[in-house]
Amino acid sequence: MHLRFSNGYKVRARATLNANSTANIEIPHQWYNLIADLPVKPPPPLHPKTFEPVKPEDLSPLFADELIKQEASNERFIDIPDEILDVYRLWRPTPLIRAKRLEKLLDTPARIYYKYEGVSPAGSHKPNTAVPQAFYNAQQGIKNIVTETGAGQWGSSMAFACSLFGLGCEVWQVRASFDQKPYRRLMMQTWGAKVHPSPSSITEAGRKILQTDPSTPGSLGIAISEAVEVAATNEDTKYCLGSVLNHVLLHQTVIGEECLKQMEAIGEIPDLIIGCTGGGSNFAGLSFPFIREKLSGKINPVIRAVEPAACPSLTKGVYAYDYGDTAGMTPLMKMHTLGHDFIPDPIHAGGLRYHGMAPLISHVYELGFMEAISLPQTECFQGAIQFARTEGIIPAPEPTHAIAATIREALRCKETGESKVILTAMCGHGHFDLTSYEKYLQGDMIDLSFEEEKIKESLAKVPKVAA
Repeated sequence: MHLRFSNGYKVRARATLNANSTANIEIPHQWYNLIADLPVKPPPPLHPKTFEPVKPEDLSPLFADELIKQEASNERFIDIPDEILDVYRLWRPTPLIRAKRLEKLLDTPARIYYKYEGVSPAGSHKPNTAVPQAFYNAQQGIKNIVTETGAGQWGSSMAFACSLFGLGCEVWQVRASFDQKPYRRLMMQTWGAKVHPSPSSITEAGRKILQTDPSTPGSLGIAISEAVEVAATNEDTKYCLGSVLNHVLLHQTVIGEECLKQMEAIGEIPDLIIGCTGGGSNFAGLSFPFIREKLSGKINPVIRAVEPAACPSLTKGVYAYDYGDTAGMTPLMKMHTLGHDFIPDPIHAGGLRYHGMAPLISHVYELGFMEAISLPQTECFQGAIQFARTEGIIPAPEPTHAIAATIREALRCKETGESKVILTAMCGHGHFDLTSYEKYLQGDMIDLSFEEEKIKESLAKVPKVAA
């Protein structure tokens, strides 16, 4: 209890110092489900063989029963169990910080705020959903969890959560990140997880990929295929996903619900909300509660997703039903996709190397409630250096996209004289991503971009499903 109280006190104290009177904000006791407030409901996921809407029993080999209920729920709010709140208190509420030093560096009239999720044990926003997923599986009597991870933020969060609830944890980490980020692997192992580079020779899905291309950097789609294969063939094992699915986005809304109260406490209303997007969990977590307020007419911020130029699913993909994994084992989801077998170049933001966007974010994008841009990684790291040298926090490669887009907007405000309030999602620290910074600082980082032909080839394999 002492450690828990001490940790929580430090988080709240920091919020006070940086954002005035946000110290007394309580952790939300409910998750928010945006689906309940949308004028048009999102298209349902489809069975990968029959192309019929998925039934709960179709998902039961992979997911815990309560998570299946949440995935299909139309309830506006879902209560957070006390056992989960008890763990959340280790690091929540997280601070909302005004980036005054960055503002000064940019000489901008804009007021920049960032919601910092790097204070969690795993150093990112990912435990917000890892903890509920581990809890519901343990409650159901499941013994083991399998999952995938890109940069390792999700894998380390799942390993942490499983250690709290006595679950075994096995992680397939995308090969490019497995090689680039050895300390993420060691974090997972410290919390008791087994970690494999993906593709691996352990699964049929992995062996097929390796036969085709032994030197492949891997992808999240491949790693998902491997984890799903293991879960589907072992009764005591379930699969957990760190992004994309509705229940994952639901759990992350603790970010935005807290932030709404924090902004209100300091008398600010955001004109622009910016977040990075790969699968979409961090972006949804911050933006969905604000979209609710926007739909009700209370506020009217521009909501902007930022994705890597090398993997631009929202800005360059097609909105279509596609598999969530490379092998075609998952349900078909209506989403913005580059094609399920698209393998992005090995950019340093490994957590954004996913071929598709969360179906719910894709739906919101189609409805016109948000916009999207893509940025090259060198611009993102340039922004990260500016941020680190003013605000003191070294960002993970993923939120550098949001930081770079924030800096772009702040400089526009400098030109126009607008004093916009910009809110950005700083979803994690980069303490285990320093090799990426080394590449940038030594001048060895290059901008990787997608090849039109590569995407055309991948999109040609997207299943033909009637909308």
